[in-house]
Amino acid sequence: MSTGTLPTTRVTLLTQLRRDPSDQEWENRIAAHRERRRGDWETVEVGTRPSALLELLTSADSGDTLLVDDLGTWVASVMTDAPRLLGEALADAVTSCSARLVLISPEVGLSVVPATAAGRAFADALGATNRAVAARCDVVTLVVAGIPVPIKA
Repeated sequence: MSTGTLPTTRVTLLTQLRRDPSDQEWENRIAAHRERRRGDWETVEVGTRPSALLELLTSADSGDTLLVDDLGTWVASVMTDAPRLLGEALADAVTSCSARLVLISPEVGLSVVPATAAGRAFADALGATNRAVAARCDVVTLVVAGIPVPIKA
């Protein structure tokens, strides 16, 4: 969508965050994010169960809009809790999703490569996930300084 707006269908935000009640600053960020979004959006937190994202994508209704925020956090969860999901599993779920789907992901190629083996493994896994998903998507847009730049239309 070139206007940057979502259609007037049911919108579900599938968030990958993990709550941490002991981290008040994190909880405040989550609350502020909720306050900024439209009140009629449903929010589903799937961060503690990465496979739930795949289930929700494959079971979505064609009249729905799903907003996935974000794939970087999902990859980090998968690497920790469900490494078997790395690879084509997410791309397959994206392909079979009947809903309008908006995926948000950080672009690892534009940031510093982490200095640790775990950091490099994360960058590699996220890069591979982004490539696999982008190959299956009809539209890919890079956002730089808040400006959408079409990559694939």
